[in-house]
Amino acid sequence: MRRERLTHDIYVFTSDRYAQVTAGLVLTNEGAVIIGTLVYPQETRAIKQFVEERLKSRVAYVVNTHYHADHTTGTCFFEGAQVIAHELCYDLLNTCGRDSLEQARNSSPEMADVQLVLPNVLFSEQFTLKLGERTLRFWSTPGHTSDSIVCLVEEEQILFAADTLMPLPYFVDGDYDALVASLEGLKRQPFEAIVQGYGEVILRGEVEDKIQSDLDYLYNLRKHVGKALNTANPQDTLNKIDVEMCGKNRILMTGMAPQLHRQNVKWLAAKHTQPELPER
Repeated sequence: MRRERLTHDIYVFTSDRYAQVTAGLVLTNEGAVIIGTLVYPQETRAIKQFVEERLKSRVAYVVNTHYHADHTTGTCFFEGAQVIAHELCYDLLNTCGRDSLEQARNSSPEMADVQLVLPNVLFSEQFTLKLGERTLRFWSTPGHTSDSIVCLVEEEQILFAADTLMPLPYFVDGDYDALVASLEGLKRQPFEAIVQGYGEVILRGEVEDKIQSDLDYLYNLRKHVGKALNTANPQDTLNKIDVEMCGKNRILMTGMAPQLHRQNVKWLAAKHTQPELPER
């Protein structure tokens, strides 16, 4: 696991074991906030150890940015912490999350100690947490999933975007139109940096280009899928829609990009209609 210090009291942890998924840490004089957890217990326990032994603090809050296991599995290792999430996350974890965890336990002995922890600080649209000298503002950004949220550390203008911003946009468990709207809502904001759910941190000078690149991918994807559905052999044409045709590199996310892109194509094709998009 790689640790990166963004400011004096803000850190990002990047997994070496699963697709460069990230977790965040905001330290305050009243405790730490963990934003997302990593998949494997060994890595999440290392974050806890860093907080307690190196920073001489405790984890007061854990943020479930959405219900997917790669961002929530480690919640149980922060005993006594309050858990913040969108209200939809509670139900999704309590249903899909339980099933996913049971499968993980059965397939990997390493996951045997993982317990499902449901969030207990819930919100619908917006929520503000004041902890010590820090103000963390949360808001709903549906698209990747219906319960997706982002977290802004207001004093430093650092946005933890979770999977609303990924190296490759992915909406198969969410909604295309909602993701477009959420990305549009992040444009022209004074962010100093954005921490994606996977991969590298986006710095201030790159933020607008990154968001536009994701929107361009989605627009290109919609265009190519729409054209394919109007050909004589739609399935053959759909199969030829490569991730690079839509403007993204196939090596992103340690090579997972083509697989995720293929699922995006299938999702859009299954809708059989082209979504209405906001004017550019």
